[in-house]
Amino acid sequence: MADYDIAVIGGGLIGCASAYYLAKSGVRVVVLERGQINQGASGQNAGSLHFQLEHRLIQNLEVQVRELEYYVGLARMSIALWQGIEAELGCSTELSMRGGLMVAETPAEIALLERKLQIEQSQGLGVELLDGEAVRKLAPYLSNRVQAALYCASEGHSNPRLLTPAYARKAVDLGASLIIDATVSEVRRAAGRWHITFGDSAGKRQQISCGALLNAAGAWAVDIAAMARLHLPLFPVGLTMNATEKTEPQIPHLIQHVGRKLSLKQTEDGNLLIGGGWRAHLRQREGRWSRAESPDMALDSVIGNLRTAAEIVPMVSSLRLLRTWTGTTAITPDQLPVLGEVPQAPGFFVAAGGSGFTYGPAYAFLMSELMLTGTSSYPLAPFSPARFNGLNAFMG
Repeated sequence: MADYDIAVIGGGLIGCASAYYLAKSGVRVVVLERGQINQGASGQNAGSLHFQLEHRLIQNLEVQVRELEYYVGLARMSIALWQGIEAELGCSTELSMRGGLMVAETPAEIALLERKLQIEQSQGLGVELLDGEAVRKLAPYLSNRVQAALYCASEGHSNPRLLTPAYARKAVDLGASLIIDATVSEVRRAAGRWHITFGDSAGKRQQISCGALLNAAGAWAVDIAAMARLHLPLFPVGLTMNATEKTEPQIPHLIQHVGRKLSLKQTEDGNLLIGGGWRAHLRQREGRWSRAESPDMALDSVIGNLRTAAEIVPMVSSLRLLRTWTGTTAITPDQLPVLGEVPQAPGFFVAAGGSGFTYGPAYAFLMSELMLTGTSSYPLAPFSPARFNGLNAFMG
């Protein structure tokens, strides 16, 4: 049985980045991935860097104002990490941080922008409220329907197909072990250590032990937790993304909407990537959601997403749709991430949910600090699994 200081379950962005930061600190770390690196949501998302509070988060603005303030504070750290990420990894991730606009069309939506602005500015996030004239001067491609927007100069996008593999390569260079096609079947604690059983690509059963483990399995994090006799309130969600044909560079910004589901940006190659949280249908097998299969496309989501995009950015209506794809992610009931150690299971850490691409590098950095020292340079208590303690009161 191989022994490690820390085992990371999940070879997505958070898992591979955590392995990098842990290996950089000199610990013996292994990553177990059930398929291929970056196969799940980390490689299927559209690559937005949305440091402003998203549409989905501000639906419960008044109820969760303190938690959202912490989340905005985390954005400032994330911006600093992203600004140095290509130098850190020694390669291009097609990073563009040329600013983002969250637009509003109605007086009620403008009022929501103003409330959001107060929270973000109070936490030091650089955002500015622009009226319709100023918005179109900055972004002439926007429709006259846009009456105002919040501008954040640090927002942008990166290529999700490049980032996670870059972290994985750097982790391996520093001595981390990476095992793909490793299907975990058992997680148990004995004699103060965690023991993990998994099947390898040849169907052979293997075991490792570790002092601590990080559950970074995304939509599968619930299954990993259940093996350790723990509940995690993470729920799979199917999402739809769209890409248009290439066109001349016209949109340097990330576009979001404060009251409607929309994210839009132009890639380095010229394609427009359009999303924003439109659903896809999770497949079912034997009466349960199948997280192992890509969700079925929902045609009404594709049409609705493109119609919304064309109303805000009229040039969309002149472009052909090139590709639509779906992916599965996981969310919590409060839409915030789960980051930290499960109180009922010493050494069992979780990093899942909550804008895992935008904040993935920051989650990984802070979780590595927490696992190595027992504390982190930015407080993670508001996102701790401890907020769901009641779910595990009778487990173990």
